[in-house]
Amino acid sequence: MARQISRREFLKLGGLALGGLALRPARGIFYQQEFPQAEYLGRVVQKTDFYARPDYYSTKLSPVYEDTVVPWLREVVGVWPNRPNQRWVETPDGYLWIRFVQSVRNQPNQPMDSLPETSIGPGMWVQVSVPWVEVYLYNAAPLAPSIKHVIENNRQPRLYYSQIIWVDEISTDDNGQVWYRLKEPYGSYGDIFWGPAEAFHPLSSEGMAPISPGVENKRVEINLNRQTLSCFEDEREVFFCRVSTGQIPFDTPTSDWFRIWRKLVSVHMSGGTTGGGYDLAGIGWTTLFTGEGIAIHSTFWHNNFGERMSHGCVNARPQDALYVFRWTQPTVSYDPGDYTVALNQQGGTIVRVVEE
Repeated sequence: MARQISRREFLKLGGLALGGLALRPARGIFYQQEFPQAEYLGRVVQKTDFYARPDYYSTKLSPVYEDTVVPWLREVVGVWPNRPNQRWVETPDGYLWIRFVQSVRNQPNQPMDSLPETSIGPGMWVQVSVPWVEVYLYNAAPLAPSIKHVIENNRQPRLYYSQIIWVDEISTDDNGQVWYRLKEPYGSYGDIFWGPAEAFHPLSSEGMAPISPGVENKRVEINLNRQTLSCFEDEREVFFCRVSTGQIPFDTPTSDWFRIWRKLVSVHMSGGTTGGGYDLAGIGWTTLFTGEGIAIHSTFWHNNFGERMSHGCVNARPQDALYVFRWTQPTVSYDPGDYTVALNQQGGTIVRVVEE
C-alpha cells in the first residue's frame, strides 16, 4: 500500500527545494497547472509564432513559447516554403506550423494505491497522460546533463505527454497528494524523481501484447527518400506511417538485412557532442535494429514526420512506434520490459532501409 508521509518529510526527500513546494496551496501540486479545456491540445515544443493564415507569408500575430499548451481545433494544409511538410494546426489564436506542435491530451488519472510485484521488485510502467508535468529530483544532485542544465537555470525538470517511465514506490503527503517515485531502469544516469500520480497512466501487459504473433514472414521497410515506414506480412502491407530518419551528417544506414536485436518499453537516450548532442528520458517503444544503436522509437520533441530530423534513428509518433513494437519480433514482456536476442539466435524481424 502507499505509505503516508508528512509534508515535512516529503520536502526533505532528495533535497527538494523547500521554497518551490511550500508556497503552493494545499490542494496539491499537480492541479496548479491549468491546461485549456479542449479534447485535443497541442504543446509548443519550440518558440515560434502564430500566423494569421496557414501560410508562412501571412502576418505573424504574436510569439508563442515552449511548453505553451493550445487548443488543437483542426489540422489543415497550408504553405511553408521549401519543406515537404505543409501541415498546420488551427488554434483560437492563429495558425502554427505543425513541426513545432506536439499533439497531446489532458487526461489525469486516479492514483494507484499499490504496486504489483515484478522480477525487479514492486513497480509498474506508466506513461505521461497530460501535456507536461513538473517532477522533483529525489537524489541530492542531478546526474544527467539535461537535468543539470535545467536545475542550473533555476527550473524544474518536466516530463512530457507520451514519455514512459517506471514507478517503484507510492507515497502520500499530509495534504492528500499522492506521489509516484519515478526512475529509468535502462540507460539512465541514475536520476530518480517524485511526480504527482494523476499525471501518469499505468500501462498494462494487454496494451503491449504481440500483434499477429503467428505470422512468420514479416518485414519492416523504411524508405529514406519518402520518409515512410511500412510493415509487410509476406507481400501484403499491413501498416504504414510517416517517420523522420537521420539528417546529415547522421544519416540512417541502409541495408536489406538488418534484424531487430533488442527492444525496450522505455530507455534513456543520450549521445552526440556539445552543441549538437541530445539527452532524453523515457523514450518509449524502442526497437533497435543495428549494432550502432539505431532504433525505431517514440518521439515527443517534434511533430515533423515526413522530414529528416534525427541523429540516425527512426523517429515515429508514439502510436506508430507502439504498433511496430508490438508487431515485430522478438516479443517483449511487460516484466521486465526489455529483451535482447541471444548471440546464438537468428535475430528478430528483418528491417529493410532503402533510398528509392
